[in-house]
Amino acid sequence: MREKLALAVFFATILAVAAGVVYYFGAVFLLRLILGIGFLGLTLLFALVFALTAYAKSKHVVWSFFGFLASAYALYQTYTWQNPMHVLWILVAFGLAFLAFLWWISEPSLSFVERLKSAESLYRAGNYRAAAIKWEKKGLYEKAAEAYVKAGLLESAAWCYEKAEKFEKAAELYETLAEKKEDSYFWKEASEFYKKAGNYEKAAECLAKYAEEEPWFWEDVAELYEKAGNKEKAEHALRKALEYYKKEAEEEGVFWEDVAKIYEKLGENELAVGAWTKFAKYCEAEAEKDPAWYKHAAEAYEKIGAEKKAEEMRKKYEEFKKSREKG
Repeated sequence: MREKLALAVFFATILAVAAGVVYYFGAVFLLRLILGIGFLGLTLLFALVFALTAYAKSKHVVWSFFGFLASAYALYQTYTWQNPMHVLWILVAFGLAFLAFLWWISEPSLSFVERLKSAESLYRAGNYRAAAIKWEKKGLYEKAAEAYVKAGLLESAAWCYEKAEKFEKAAELYETLAEKKEDSYFWKEASEFYKKAGNYEKAAECLAKYAEEEPWFWEDVAELYEKAGNKEKAEHALRKALEYYKKEAEEEGVFWEDVAKIYEKLGENELAVGAWTKFAKYCEAEAEKDPAWYKHAAEAYEKIGAEKKAEEMRKKYEEFKKSREKG
């Protein structure tokens, strides 16, 4: 409410000032004042751009110089009002230049000739990249993707297939990119899109290749194989995950929890108990520094059926909570 009131007061003030200028000096003076302020701003802007482009030896120095001259001349004319038509023509020129600029930035990667042609004619002429850009802009993503493929721009093509919800085709392109560029990131992307397409077997295969470099993804690989109904490969992936977490647990005990959970998934309960025991001891040791760990220690001891120890940890955790509430 205050913002609306402030805006109303602001506009009312502007209108009052404008009305006062018209009353005392006339409408033409108001027009000259408005144009003068506008051209002063443009003159300063073009002067700054000219200085920067000249310093950088940029090719844009020419148009910035002409922009500076035109706006400075228009500023002079608004002051003298000797040739008002010159001001009008400069205004028209700036307006046309602004429209041309908007047209240019709408498709900055296309040449002037490419802009004038239709996507179909560009495609027939073998200019697949330009045709794809135009189709993409129109929202014809599948056609754009096909053209991008012919242009060899596979990442752009994959993105367009994603927008068209052709997830399997996007995944296939990411597979190709992974092989061509030898970049594991694309295996993960391929997996994501195969998953969206409902092809869990292929999603798992691709993620398995990614997990070779990023081993904490082996559990996710196992889940995908489970969804695909491939229990043998799911178990293999779980064992790869187990191998990774066991190495990590030797350095950082918090990973014994992950080891225990994987043993449980594999049905190796005795080994799971051993891992839970190690995790419980780790939590108890950590609780000496941070009593919040007593909660995790209690849960771990409960997992292995050590009820007395679990109760002891729970009591210590409750004492910690009460002391924190009082503090």
